[in-house]
Amino acid sequence: MKAISYARYGGPEVLEYGEVRDPRVGPDSVLVKVRAAGVNPVDWKCREGHLDALLEPVFPVVPGWDVAGVVVQPGAAVTEFDVGDEVIGYCREDFLSRGTFAEYVAAPVRALARKPRNLSFAAAAGLPLTGLTAYQVLTRALEVKRGETVLVHAAAGGVGSIAVQLGRHLGARMLGTASEHHHAYVRELGGEPVTYGEGLAERVRGLAPEGVDAVFDTVGGDTLKVSANLLAPEGRLTSIADPDVVAYGGRYSFVRPDPRDLRQLTELVEQGVLTVHVSETFPLERAADAYRRNQEGRTRGKIVVTVDGAADADRNEG
Repeated sequence: MKAISYARYGGPEVLEYGEVRDPRVGPDSVLVKVRAAGVNPVDWKCREGHLDALLEPVFPVVPGWDVAGVVVQPGAAVTEFDVGDEVIGYCREDFLSRGTFAEYVAAPVRALARKPRNLSFAAAAGLPLTGLTAYQVLTRALEVKRGETVLVHAAAGGVGSIAVQLGRHLGARMLGTASEHHHAYVRELGGEPVTYGEGLAERVRGLAPEGVDAVFDTVGGDTLKVSANLLAPEGRLTSIADPDVVAYGGRYSFVRPDPRDLRQLTELVEQGVLTVHVSETFPLERAADAYRRNQEGRTRGKIVVTVDGAADADRNEG
């Protein structure tokens, strides 16, 4: 099958488009014909070796953890899905090798849920990792409650945009850092935009004089210190970007596959609670360009790689 792969760590230049071995379908997996795969920052961080201490590479590595596609073969023990079912998945394993930037992927059923009926394949491929991250942080790590004020960093990005919508659904007041040209988008999501950069603390205090109840950090670094100083008494801080958050009394969170959470996200999308904004799509053979765009860090919503012409005609669908 055709796929994107890399045989060593490095930049986008190590990615190759060509033939790789067809995946084997284990008893608890299904073979999915990939229609689209979401691009996430963790993908290029893995490719550059930044997660080597956590995830052993088995070269050549096919990157990608997010998928939207169609089941073409259930494994011998699978009763949850049939041929023809449209599914989404966060297909992370505990090593790097068998990713979703390919024509087919053998996905474990523990990583899958049915695709939202009201999303295209490209938009649906942008949901699993970002949606699970936002859901697990807000409902478990931060335990956000109705009436609380929550600050989300990078609110116009993939994770941030889902977190703002989900927080509003939970009944929280959502503040979101974003550049000024993304402020209107953050308002559309239901958040109150705050320009990041110098003076951020003063701007947040202007909106929440007593401090915020929770901070969802997606940036790390110096942002953690600022965030910790913005918390109200008993406030909570969680980061998905920087383990050093524990030095500020916060918690580090790493998303995990969970079919129940993924099913909940599908239901919220179908109820109109959540939307997925696709800013740009790239065909599989141009995955390196998709990674370069993602690494620029100024994306609104999601960048998606499509297979077999599954690109959205409407980039704002979802």
